[in-house]
Amino acid sequence: MADALCGAPDDGALPSVVFSDVDGTVLNAAHRVSPRTAAAARELAARGVPLVLVSARMPEALEEIRRELGCSGPTVCYSGAYVIDAAGEELLSRPIALGCALEVRDHVACEFPELCCMAYGYHTWVTTDRRDPRVAREERIVGVESVEGALEEHFSERGLHKFLLVGEPDAIERAEREVGRAFPGLSVVRSSPILCEVMDGRVSKTEGIGVVCERLGTSLEDAVAFGDGRNDIDMLRAVPRSWAMANAPAEVRAAAAYVTALDNDHDGLAETVLALLGVA
Repeated sequence: MADALCGAPDDGALPSVVFSDVDGTVLNAAHRVSPRTAAAARELAARGVPLVLVSARMPEALEEIRRELGCSGPTVCYSGAYVIDAAGEELLSRPIALGCALEVRDHVACEFPELCCMAYGYHTWVTTDRRDPRVAREERIVGVESVEGALEEHFSERGLHKFLLVGEPDAIERAEREVGRAFPGLSVVRSSPILCEVMDGRVSKTEGIGVVCERLGTSLEDAVAFGDGRNDIDMLRAVPRSWAMANAPAEVRAAAAYVTALDNDHDGLAETVLALLGVA
């Protein structure tokens, strides 16, 4: 809405649930949970307000973060393509059919050989070469190891949930445009200047958090959401009390109702949550 809207209005209304993106939002630039953020999460838990992670990551790459934050409810993975409850039971799944996934893989290999193409489905992450420095970097960040092989070896007819394309910004921008044009039934969106996600066209973080709200017996109108990436835009628009991080690009800040006063390296989410709870 407006970049100038930093901070939060004090209307005294406690949110029923807090939805948060992970990288660039609840985590700092070192991909860590700060002590202040952990403290804010404890305050939410003390008030009975669930903190739900809404991430492009796979479930296993969120386990340690959930533990540090004390999250005990559902989790939205793969940007809304896969939602699971606290016990790991599936609440929503929007996979790409295996046949379509094979077409995407071949198209990217032919048209964008300079990109690294990783595939994720359910609890499996498949790469062609773990020695690729882009794969090694992603493994370090998320704390999970990929497996090498072909899609046909690791995914059944259930399909898979996401491709992650990694490369230089110019190539990623072109891939977003051209892969989206080649596969109009899929969702193709950059999540950062060097990352592009390819998913089923029905996938959105908004649908994912809606499923969680239904499970929790609440509504989007009573929720709060935080995010920093282009793949957070639909979620930020769907929740009346939404905050883009101060470190978010201009188009993401414009999509949110408010902008945090501080960025993710200075506890922007934590300070906003604590203000909402009336904690200094």
